[in-house]
Amino acid sequence: MRVLDAAAVSAWAAGCVHSLASLRPAIDGINVYPVADSDTGSNMLFTMTGAAAELKTAAPETAADALKVLARGAVASARGNSGVILSQVVRGLADHAEGELDGPWLARALGHADEVATGAVSRPVAGTILTVLHSVALAVRGETSPLGEVARTAAKEAAHALEKTPLQLPALAKAGVVDAGARGLVAVLDALVEVLTGTTVEHDHALEAPETEDQAYAWEVMYLLDGVPEDSLPTLRKELSGLGDSVTVAGDGAGSHAVHVHCADIGAAIEAGLTLGRPRRIRVEPLLTPTPIEPGGGIDRTVVAVVHGRGLAEVLRAESIPVLEVPEGDAPSVEDMIGLLNEAAGRHVTVLPGGVALTTAADTAAGHAMAADRDVVVIPCTSPVQVLAALAVHDAGRRTNDDVVAMAEAAAATRRGELRIAQEESLTWVGRAQSGDVVGLVDDEVVLIEPAPASETNLVAAAMKVLNRMLALGGELVTVLSGAAAPPGVAEELAEQLRLEHPEVELAGYAGGQADAVLLMGVE
Repeated sequence: MRVLDAAAVSAWAAGCVHSLASLRPAIDGINVYPVADSDTGSNMLFTMTGAAAELKTAAPETAADALKVLARGAVASARGNSGVILSQVVRGLADHAEGELDGPWLARALGHADEVATGAVSRPVAGTILTVLHSVALAVRGETSPLGEVARTAAKEAAHALEKTPLQLPALAKAGVVDAGARGLVAVLDALVEVLTGTTVEHDHALEAPETEDQAYAWEVMYLLDGVPEDSLPTLRKELSGLGDSVTVAGDGAGSHAVHVHCADIGAAIEAGLTLGRPRRIRVEPLLTPTPIEPGGGIDRTVVAVVHGRGLAEVLRAESIPVLEVPEGDAPSVEDMIGLLNEAAGRHVTVLPGGVALTTAADTAAGHAMAADRDVVVIPCTSPVQVLAALAVHDAGRRTNDDVVAMAEAAAATRRGELRIAQEESLTWVGRAQSGDVVGLVDDEVVLIEPAPASETNLVAAAMKVLNRMLALGGELVTVLSGAAAPPGVAEELAEQLRLEHPEVELAGYAGGQADAVLLMGVE
C-alpha cells in the first residue's frame, strides 16, 4: 500500500476532480431539497478543481504542507453549501497533518473533519453530507489499522451511510434518491482509497431524480471574509441565520473564512460581513428550487412539528413527522424554522408548535421571504398535548383545508393540565406555594398546591385531582407526558389510578422528556 506523501496528496486531488467531474451531471440533477445547492456536483467539482490548481502551483515537498495548501485552496474556491462543507473536510485532514500520516492519523483527522465541518454549518440537517461524514468518523474512531485499510473502512461506511439518507430526509425519500452532497463525499473518499491501495471502488446509487420545473427562489450569497475575530463568528452566524438558511462560516485555518447563505436580501448578507471584517470575492447567484415533490396519492402537503423535549420529539419522529427539537427555554431561530419547512415534501406545510413561544417563531418563519414558495399554515398550540391531539385527527386523505380545520379544532378543544415543582416561594390564587411544593395547573391557572416532597405518591394524588377537575366537563381520551424529572413509576401508578376512578376513559402515556413540567396532561 502507498504512503501518503506530497505526490499521493496531489494524486488524490486529481482523483477527486476526475470522480466529481464524472458524477457532476447526475448529482446536479438531484435538485429535490430546497436548501441544497441546485448544482451540487458543479460546486463540489469547482471547489476541488481550485484546490488542486493551488496545490500544483505551490508544489509543496511534504504531505502535511500539501494538505494545508489543498485546504486553503478549497476554502478560497468553495462554491455553494456543498463546496464549503467539502473544503472543511479537507481542512480537517490538514489540521491534523503532523508526524507520521498513518492509519491512526487518518482516523483522528476524519474525526476532526467531522467536527470542523459540522461547526461551520449553522443548522446541520439529517440525511445530508454531514450525516454521512459523522458516520464515517464514528466508524474509524480509535482505528489502528494501516493507512489504506482505514481509508477503505471510511469509504465503505460512507457508502453504507449514503444509502440511509432517503430514510432521514423526507424529500429524498419522496424522490427515491440519495443525497447529492453525500454522494460527492463518497467519491472523494473512494478516490483516496484508489490512490492508497490501487483498487477502484464501484457503487450503484440512485442518482436520477424525477424531472422538476425550476423556479426562481432567492439568492445564494458567498464571499471570503478576512480580518474577523474568532469570537465574532457566532454573531455573524446568528445575523445570517436571521436572513435565510444554509448558513456556513468556514475557516481555512489561516485567518480567512468562506461565508455562505441562501437569502432574499443580498445587501444585508454582505453588510453583515462588512460590519465585522473585509469581504472579498463576493459572488451572488440566483437560487433555484424545484417544484415541491408530491407525496404518494397526489396529496401535496406535509405536517411538521416544533417542540421541547427529546422524548416527545422521538415519539413524533416515529410517526414520520419532521420535527425540530428546541432546547427547553429557547426559541428556534429563523434558519431553524426555515430548515424545518424545507425538510417537508409538498407545497402545503402545516406546522404544529408545542408552546406559545414556538408558535410565535413558527408564525415569523411562515411570513419570511425564504418561505414564500410554500403555503405554510401554523396551528396555534400552547402545549405539546395539543400537538398530539391535532395529529390524532390528521388524515392525509382529506382535502388540505378540511384537514387543517380538523387539526385546529382538535387542538383548541383539548384541555390542558400540568404539574410543576415550585422553585421558590410564590403567592397564587389558591394560596402560598413554598419551594419544592407540587403545583397543579389547568389551562395555565393554578388550581392546587400539594406540600413537598414531590414523591411518587404525592404526584399521583395531585395529578388525579387535576384530571378529576378536567374530566368533570367530560372527556374520552387522556394524554400524559412525563417530564425528565418524573419518578420512574409515576406514569404507571397514575394509569392504574385513572383506570380505577375513570374506567370509561382511554389513556395514552409517553415519556415527553420536558424539563419545565413533571407531568403534562391533556383531555380530549
